Amino acid sequence: MNKNYYAILMAGGVGSRFWPVSTQDFPKQFHDMLGTGDTLIQKTFGRLSKLIPKENILILTNERYNDLVLEQLPEVEQRQVVLEPAMRNTAPCILYASLKIQKENPDAVMIVAPSDHWIEDEDTFSKNVQSAFDFCEENDALMTLGIQPTFPNTGYGYIEFDKTSEAIVKPVNQFREKPDYETAKEFIAQGNFLWNAGIFMWSVKSAIKAFQNNQPKLYEHFELGIPTYNTSGEADFIKENYPKAENISVDYAIMEKSINVYVIAAEFDWNDLGTWGSLYDKLDKNDAGNAVVNARTLVEDASGNLIRTKSDKIVVVDGVSDYIIVDKDDVLLIYPKTKEQDIKKTLQKVKEKFGEQYG
Repeated sequence: MNKNYYAILMAGGVGSRFWPVSTQDFPKQFHDMLGTGDTLIQKTFGRLSKLIPKENILILTNERYNDLVLEQLPEVEQRQVVLEPAMRNTAPCILYASLKIQKENPDAVMIVAPSDHWIEDEDTFSKNVQSAFDFCEENDALMTLGIQPTFPNTGYGYIEFDKTSEAIVKPVNQFREKPDYETAKEFIAQGNFLWNAGIFMWSVKSAIKAFQNNQPKLYEHFELGIPTYNTSGEADFIKENYPKAENISVDYAIMEKSINVYVIAAEFDWNDLGTWGSLYDKLDKNDAGNAVVNARTLVEDASGNLIRTKSDKIVVVDGVSDYIIVDKDDVLLIYPKTKEQDIKKTLQKVKEKFGEQYG
């Protein structure tokens, strides 16, 4: 394997739309959401390690999840777990990790990958990332993997690429915010728009130069810590200074402001597993369209449901269709699939009425 290949595995989110399974203390990336035997972070680590040396994969997460990471990824050493003492969106943590990588290996090329995506064809994923790495080794480029839209989704941002380009690696014209339905239909009709999956590749030199040029204050904030990075003094510097960093996404911070941005249209099947509905889409269904994880079911006159419990629990469902039915410890959720985007608000109401411990 190439010793210059690195990965930043993003594993700090809470995933509140997957409540009650995903909670602040035990978020979705640490769960086996599809009943495969591996948690999402384990699947992602395994996928990345096909191309990248395991010791070069950094796991970026909130400090409260340190023990969970080490428990679920026993091949990872503590030095690979990059801890955020506060939530500051994606730009500060990516810059921080990039400076650590640059200090260790200034020739590094790297991928930034979320820990909660579902990718079926892992060999094709590796092929696409390899193409990006090859390009980034030869060019000052910020790259992303875009997903071919299958319907006018209003929940994703879009990437508009240069439709005159016939190369695999295409220049990006602009990033577009989450559109309304009619705009999303127009994007798909134009044929040169991809979903923004939040998967990025670049050389560490190009990434840090982009922060220097576009976010000089943020860069200077973390530059002060360079003497401490990868040493025993790093934790103290980060504990004091990280919470003072600007709360900003990497898209806003550098991708939308840079002119050297390129995209590869991913050739693999992808799902961001952002909601119970997206999980339902990935699961096998029975003849009535019910998707079941872990449970044993007796179903009458019921269709289109997602049913998830702890292992082997018996669930009897009669006369209910298109519902999310999730049983976890002392919380039972029975919720219309059509309202799944409101689960976040419902969680807030539960915490206000019954206590923060249920979130």
